[in-house]
Amino acid sequence: MCFSQRKTSDFFPIYVKMSIKNKFKQIGIFVIAYNLIQALKQYFRFKPITFLRDLFNFISDYIKLKNDLKNSNFQFYIKDFLPCLQDKTTNTPLDPVYFYQDSWAASKIFQNPPLEHFDIGSAAKTIGIISQFVPTTMIDIRPIALKLPNLKFIKGSILNLPFENNSIKSISSLCVIEHIGLGRYGDSIDAFGSEKSIKELIRVTAKNGFILFSVPINDANKIYFNAHRAFTREFILEQFYDCELIEERYIYKNDMVNMYIKENGYGIGLYQFKKI
Repeated sequence: MCFSQRKTSDFFPIYVKMSIKNKFKQIGIFVIAYNLIQALKQYFRFKPITFLRDLFNFISDYIKLKNDLKNSNFQFYIKDFLPCLQDKTTNTPLDPVYFYQDSWAASKIFQNPPLEHFDIGSAAKTIGIISQFVPTTMIDIRPIALKLPNLKFIKGSILNLPFENNSIKSISSLCVIEHIGLGRYGDSIDAFGSEKSIKELIRVTAKNGFILFSVPINDANKIYFNAHRAFTREFILEQFYDCELIEERYIYKNDMVNMYIKENGYGIGLYQFKKI
């Protein structure tokens, strides 16, 4: 490529670009502005150019199907159009956190199925699937409107679980306690919401009972208000001081590994504890 065709940014070494980017990340006002813009995107998702491209593909596919419609088993009318414009992707869209986390938790339950499993606030879709193999009771402050055989729902708070001490042999709470006390889901503000939640999980778990647990992890304990908190491995193990760590796994971007790598920064920690 000749000199006149190159972008100015091409002359900056990668480490210089990253250094500038990292410096901006340390300036609070830029971080706040960036995160507010990301939040606003949740309300204004319309992308005109992308929409026009997807609409063109939709019309093109319609014309091809109409011209080649030889299957008389189906009616085909414009009034029945149901456009799905954003599904032509090169890869299957997946959230790596929930893909790895929920698969891991399900494998632990299925390896040694308990007579009954209890879950506090995890993703309802995953718990619904688990309930079809193991009778499951789900507890959440927000009721679910759907019903399944083997799935029981109790409205309740992780800060005050409606169970006796040492009464549950198998319990899970996946990516939940990091939210408690930040008000995101309609709960009350509580600076110690996460610590109190862990104490409740341990309180209701029976001796030799198992706890499946996951939270965001980082190189320091942090609050990303009002989304969630993140924790260090050391802090989590301190909270579960009267439990034995059976297994730990960590999700960093698109990989799940066996070790906590502090230098990697933000990730998700998956833990299986046994109450002693």
